[in-house]
Amino acid sequence: MCGIAGIVSLASNARLSEEDEQAVRLMTEAMAYRGPDGSGILRHNNICLGHRRLSIIDLAGGAQPMQDAEGRLSIVFNGEIYNYRELRQELQQRGAHFQTHSDTEVLLEAYRVWGRDCLDHLDGMFAFVLWDDVRKCLFGARDRFGKKPLFYTVQNGQFLFASELSCLRKVPGLGLTLDDRALMRYLAYQYVPCPQTMFREILQLPPATALVLKGGELSLWSYWDIPQPSSLVMDEQEACEELRRLMRRAVRRRMIADVPLGVFLSGGIDSSIVTGLMAEASSTPIKSFSIGFHEASYDESGYARLASRAFGTTHYERVFLEEECSDILPSVVSAMDVPVADPSAAPTWLLSRMTRQHVTVALGGDGSDELWAGYEHYAGFAIAQSYNHWPLFLRQCIIEPICRRLPASTGYVNLRLATATFLRAAKLPPWLRIQSMLTACSADMQERLLQHADRDFLRDENLFAPTYRAYHHVIPAEGLDPTFNAYIRGFLLDDILVKVDRCSMLNSLEVRAPFLDRELAEFVLRLPARYKLHGLRRKYLLKKAFADLLPQKILHRNKRGFQIPVSKWLRGRLRPLMEDLLSKDSLSGHGFFNPEEVRRLMDAHLSGQHDLRTPLWTLMVFQLWWRTTMGR
Repeated sequence: MCGIAGIVSLASNARLSEEDEQAVRLMTEAMAYRGPDGSGILRHNNICLGHRRLSIIDLAGGAQPMQDAEGRLSIVFNGEIYNYRELRQELQQRGAHFQTHSDTEVLLEAYRVWGRDCLDHLDGMFAFVLWDDVRKCLFGARDRFGKKPLFYTVQNGQFLFASELSCLRKVPGLGLTLDDRALMRYLAYQYVPCPQTMFREILQLPPATALVLKGGELSLWSYWDIPQPSSLVMDEQEACEELRRLMRRAVRRRMIADVPLGVFLSGGIDSSIVTGLMAEASSTPIKSFSIGFHEASYDESGYARLASRAFGTTHYERVFLEEECSDILPSVVSAMDVPVADPSAAPTWLLSRMTRQHVTVALGGDGSDELWAGYEHYAGFAIAQSYNHWPLFLRQCIIEPICRRLPASTGYVNLRLATATFLRAAKLPPWLRIQSMLTACSADMQERLLQHADRDFLRDENLFAPTYRAYHHVIPAEGLDPTFNAYIRGFLLDDILVKVDRCSMLNSLEVRAPFLDRELAEFVLRLPARYKLHGLRRKYLLKKAFADLLPQKILHRNKRGFQIPVSKWLRGRLRPLMEDLLSKDSLSGHGFFNPEEVRRLMDAHLSGQHDLRTPLWTLMVFQLWWRTTMGR
């Protein structure tokens, strides 16, 4: 795992200056934690490439930027190619000669042999940029799910790129303006949907997308698409056998490393499967790591210990304390580039720090919930499909009045909040239902919150256009299948993977996601939806396939996401931080929000009569991002 950066002149006959090289050096130094084991700069004619290295494979070789023997190709690469050994053998059969044992050199030779089609052969997590000095073109790409980041901008006759947006801000003379529409989307989604960022001039390269810069012209195209859902005809037994085969291979591939590795173990279905398969493949005990909480409804540490005993791991655990959150949060938010209001980022950072004290690589269960209908929203969506056809008297006179009278709660399950969210979503078009269950600040709330709200943009079809496009990308756009794509190209991409990458890299830890293995994910996506959500049973086939591997208490437990008790803590030790961040003086620093409306939200939450944890946390994270990123 590494960090990459660079500058390329749009004029291929230009020569970059020492000042340009210094700008690249500033960018790489700003992300030294992504690669503490080494750094390198290559300046040649109109290009300058920079790299920070976290050594995982071929510790002695593999330094970057890397060039081929003739000096024709130069590359900076962030990530891992999990099938690099198979590709190396295939390329050797085609006449390739290797000087190192690194996956970077395999990628370089793959481009030499297959050109842009090399992307079709890769299974991994990656973002890379390659200069072809013969064709005078820049070629780059991001992996299929967007596990590794890549930001870019075109300014002053130059193309600039980096693994982190904050690095680009180190370059002198770049013009950056806050995108007010990105702010509105952030308030709704709790993240800024790709390819947007908080700045109009900087974009993210979308997942499964390649770029070419040639003759001063930049072109982008998608090299992979999510397969047609429900297109695989296979009975349950066959599907279970194939799932076990693919899952075992995915885990074993991700155990290849020349450094110590371990696993994030929450005690849930996904991390327990990964841990069990790692234990099968290892001759020594696996090291496992988990975070617990004093609040019983949020704490999973007992399940983690149960899984650890079942699989014989050497287990490390740590309790995340309420008083730690206000100390950790500023560092976490400043590392996010774009604000991501996921409360689990803070414990993820702490988990990564603890894990890095023992290993350099950790496997995790990320991606499973999106592929296997693991979230409760999937079941809510299924119920909503039929709810509006229930008798009107039952809905309006019995169900809805009862839901309105449910008591508020600070526990993991807040029935009043959950039922209110469901009832609101059930009345919306199918494409908007899932997103409405995740929305932090509705359009109506934003009209009250924002000093200068763009009411036309706040219409659902504009504000939630990324969700609409992802949902309707699946044909036909009906049933449960389109929601998988909406989750994968939304919440997984812009929340989960951003959180994991930044929190782990901030601690120089590489995290790998077996569930997002290319062939495994394609197989799961092609399975019928009923294999994922069977009635209201989530992860149906996944649980069936690994029933013999998992302890029964874990197999049949209710899902509990990795979250912190935000609602309670905002009324406790986090209250001073909230009061400070959302004070009238703090808000006046930029003038985006109406202080009276923000105060009203705080008072309503503090009264205990309303649970407004989500909009308040979203506002707090933005305020922290503004302070730490904008330096104000």
